[in-house]
Amino acid sequence: MRKRWIVYLAAAMMAGALGGTLLGPAPVGAVAREIVELQQSVNQLIQGQKDIQTTLAQNAAVDKTLMEQSMDTVNKLTGTMMALQKTVQDMQANSGARLDTMSTQIQGISDNLQETLARMGKLNQQLTDTQNAIQGIDAKLASSAPPPTAAVPGAATPGAPVAATAPSGLPPIPGAPVSAAGVPPSADLLYSNGLRDLNGKKYDLATQEFTDYMKFYATTDLASNAQFYLGEIFFAQQQYDHAIDAYSKVIDNYPKSFKLAPAHLKRALALISLGEKASGVSELRMVVKTYPGTDEERRAKAKLQELGLAS
Repeated sequence: MRKRWIVYLAAAMMAGALGGTLLGPAPVGAVAREIVELQQSVNQLIQGQKDIQTTLAQNAAVDKTLMEQSMDTVNKLTGTMMALQKTVQDMQANSGARLDTMSTQIQGISDNLQETLARMGKLNQQLTDTQNAIQGIDAKLASSAPPPTAAVPGAATPGAPVAATAPSGLPPIPGAPVSAAGVPPSADLLYSNGLRDLNGKKYDLATQEFTDYMKFYATTDLASNAQFYLGEIFFAQQQYDHAIDAYSKVIDNYPKSFKLAPAHLKRALALISLGEKASGVSELRMVVKTYPGTDEERRAKAKLQELGLAS
């Protein structure tokens, strides 16, 4: 368009010059000079138009280069952001795994402490009973009455077989299977070994140890914990149907256990992993409603949010 107007202008100037030459008398030299000036003007206009075209082409090349550089920068930034996002996700996953391991270890320490306290209470009761029996004997001896034949708790009657006691110091559970030596395995040894092997991911050994614990000590204070850890082993091995069964036994058989909230949460996660989403979501919402302010409530809400559902 610009070139067209320049050509039109040059043609008009040429026509004006020619018209002036034709219509009015003018010296030949003046006409020639005007023609030369006109040609120079036209040449200047053409050169200016070329300069403008050259400038526009250079500007377009610069703009194209800047655009390409900007696109390269954006692509690099996008790649960097994706790599950073993946790194953050990996860190979150690793942190979650470490936190789960630490939580299991801390729970094991807490369980061992509770077991120790329970044993101390039982030993204290046995000591009290023994002292009471001894005091009763002393009172009868002091009154010059014939010594009683009642046995002191823990003392053996002459000629009678000695009752076996477990290595833990507790009497064996009536009806429980016993080892070849006549005593059941130690409760604290089975439990501590099970936790150690669970944390060490020696799942076969941990399964056997916790199974033996449930076999010999299913009515003790830590039985619900052992049952829960069996579920944890199955969950870690992605045997979700067995995990659901183990968690359900905690819920059904130990209604006062402090493992109820974790058992409900993990059973919900196992159900979802098996594709039973409706049942799992329902149990997650039950955890949120029943156990407010707990870690299980927070984890249940996070899982519901991950599934795009409201709690």
